[in-house]
Amino acid sequence: MTIAIKLYDRQFIPALSSRLLFLNILPLKILALDSWLLVLIYYFCIKHKSNTMIEKFLNEDQDPKAVEKIYLRLADLLTTGEDILYIAVQKKPIVNLFPDCIALTNKRILFFTPANLGLTIKFVDFVWKDIIDVYTKEEIIGAIFSVKTTNGAEMGVDYLPKIQARKLYQYAQERKEAERKARRLRDLEEKRAESGAIQFENAARVAAQQPAAFEAEPEQIHIQPAQPSAPEAPKADELTEKLKKLRMLFDNGLISQEEYNHKKLDLLSDL
Repeated sequence: MTIAIKLYDRQFIPALSSRLLFLNILPLKILALDSWLLVLIYYFCIKHKSNTMIEKFLNEDQDPKAVEKIYLRLADLLTTGEDILYIAVQKKPIVNLFPDCIALTNKRILFFTPANLGLTIKFVDFVWKDIIDVYTKEEIIGAIFSVKTTNGAEMGVDYLPKIQARKLYQYAQERKEAERKARRLRDLEEKRAESGAIQFENAARVAAQQPAAFEAEPEQIHIQPAQPSAPEAPKADELTEKLKKLRMLFDNGLISQEEYNHKKLDLLSDL
């Protein structure tokens, strides 16, 4: 009895490839003794494929292990037609065991924060249409990249390598510009649709009133000017207030950037 085996990349493991083809003609009992070899080959093939996919995100000295972990996490989060543009990895000056990461796609921006000693990863994301502005600030050690959203929320990561922060800013500005153009097109289409509907209603109203003009004098209609309604008192936004207080603590130096990010992530996770 024999077993047919598929190799994913014979150029990557030529020695193991020839070994596997030789095993293809051996009895099943002998093949079972070398089952560890099949596991090893499968592992190397998958590992090679993963490394090939993340190579384009390692051009600015990103930590390969951190990028691979984020890439695999993103594979479960991407929607149809969504592509990864860039991945940046935090680099703390002393201990950098569990770095924060930022990923940009053509649809949104995602902030990843390790939790439970790196066993799990929390994330919060913002679609580009909800982002008002992006900021980058270079310091003595690394740089800070942050975003501000339409509801007043802010999110950022410090100790990013400066070149990675610049790349984030560049990609973010390009996506914001693309979103602005798309928004202008949507607004133009909506105005055209509204204008067409108004013209159609006016034409129908005129056509309906013309026969009545020969039967009776048109009645004078006195339209009372509408009284301006008192503006409703704005509702208190509890989340916004909490975010403002948290930002005040950070600006006054009472909490660190990392504590600020973790607390903000917890608040936004309750949405």
